[in-house]
Amino acid sequence: MLIQQTIERLHELRLTGMAAALEEQRGRPDLEDMSFEDRLALLLEREITCREDRRLARLLQLAKLHLSASVEDIDFRTPRGLDRSVVLRLASADWVRSHQVVLITGATGTGKSFLACALGHAACRHGLSVRYYRFSRLLSDLALARGDGSYAKMLERLAKTELLILDDFGLAPLTDSERRDLLEVLEDRYGRRATLVTSQLPLDHWHEVIGDPTFGDAILDRLIHHAHRITLKGASMRRKSAAPSTAAVPAAD
Repeated sequence: MLIQQTIERLHELRLTGMAAALEEQRGRPDLEDMSFEDRLALLLEREITCREDRRLARLLQLAKLHLSASVEDIDFRTPRGLDRSVVLRLASADWVRSHQVVLITGATGTGKSFLACALGHAACRHGLSVRYYRFSRLLSDLALARGDGSYAKMLERLAKTELLILDDFGLAPLTDSERRDLLEVLEDRYGRRATLVTSQLPLDHWHEVIGDPTFGDAILDRLIHHAHRITLKGASMRRKSAAPSTAAVPAAD
């Protein structure tokens, strides 16, 4: 009866991992010879694991990553200019903690979005907040926010996110309001939060998409200098994964 009361108290204290582990210990006679300290350590370890799992699930839900991707699923065998050591270093998320920038460019289908989402997933694993946006969706959401009066709140929410992923920059030239919105977002993040941008366009064409030379200089100044740059090459990974004679490898742009 005392054990059951203890389990109920653990639930009241929201120590659900410890409660579940204690329930399991009751049905394992092999643990009876363990010391109190060792059994307590097992309970604490379970609680820590449960909390980490819940936190990761919550961070992934908030991140809204476009693809279910992880670093372990990245295909390093196909030659496309992807350096394993660089990716593993970025997966440590030190660049996120240091408020740096990652730029991933390459033709459609070479795996830019998959790599971006894998790095976002890695950041979530390290307990960092992440938010994924297709670039066009970010611009439309900002325009809607300006119309309904929530623009300042949205900018504040973006500014607090530790890693912002902007996928598929440069699909269409920017309007004046879009240039201004992008500069607002990047200005809030520069030196304070990390940003990851993917694009089909080589970096030397980004000025053309932004359109205005003054805004172009200001935007690129906050993105390009001292950024980690990854350029993916080769044929589309989508065609490779769709080939019937080849094992499917998770990759998407």
